[in-house]
Amino acid sequence: MESSAEPLLRVRDVTVRFGGIVALDAISFDVARGHICGLIGPNGAGKTTLFNCLSRLYRYEHGDIRFEGHSITALPTHGIAGLGIGRTFQNLAMFRTLSVRENVMVGAHARSSAGFLASALRLPSVKAEEHGLRERAEQIMAFLKLQPMAAQPVGTLPFAIQKRVELGRALAAEPKLLLLDEPAAGLNHVELDELARLIREIRDRLGVTVLLVEHHMGLVMGVSDRIVALNFGRKIAEGTPAEIRDDAGVIEAYLGAPNEQRHAQPA
Repeated sequence: MESSAEPLLRVRDVTVRFGGIVALDAISFDVARGHICGLIGPNGAGKTTLFNCLSRLYRYEHGDIRFEGHSITALPTHGIAGLGIGRTFQNLAMFRTLSVRENVMVGAHARSSAGFLASALRLPSVKAEEHGLRERAEQIMAFLKLQPMAAQPVGTLPFAIQKRVELGRALAAEPKLLLLDEPAAGLNHVELDELARLIREIRDRLGVTVLLVEHHMGLVMGVSDRIVALNFGRKIAEGTPAEIRDDAGVIEAYLGAPNEQRHAQPA
């Protein structure tokens, strides 16, 4: 898919320290508009720390993150969704007693413009916006094939369906950039194939750029346009899936293999 000259997301020299530990060491990369970008690395590489910086859950000591050309460094956490950045979490964070529809509506409300007083008084403008938000939620549930269980409490549904509901909640906020944190965790092979299809359709049909943190290398290699590899808080490689697959530094980071084993594939 073609991308504009200006990257949608630009990460520049981002550094994070926790005490004496350097969690991210001057990380820089771009994510082009309309691309699926994979972010990989062994446990402790800094992937989730970077996601938390993008979500403004963590502050970075040095560097800058720019979204659509504007710095998000001073943006409060609650402003991220309004900017157009959505996220799913490795550990599901949903309202388990609420229905599928209600959980997806929570995401739609993240982009609501109605003030507290207007909402309390149920002004006509609020009613019109609420109708639009509900329509958006219904469209997302149809896209994710969630309508048959729309009225069921999320906590009663299988794990794979719950993950789709969380994805729906993120998409209902109409993000321009979607951060997917370990979406394949806990899924079987059939569910993984469906997830790969969904990620591509999110990009192709909804026009959403995707940044994907994932340990499942088959999924990352299969859906990504470009991949950024981290290890011990540093960027060790960046390129196409083919380039990353054959990169000696990536192979060594995953397998501890000597550099001459260039044709081994990370597992």
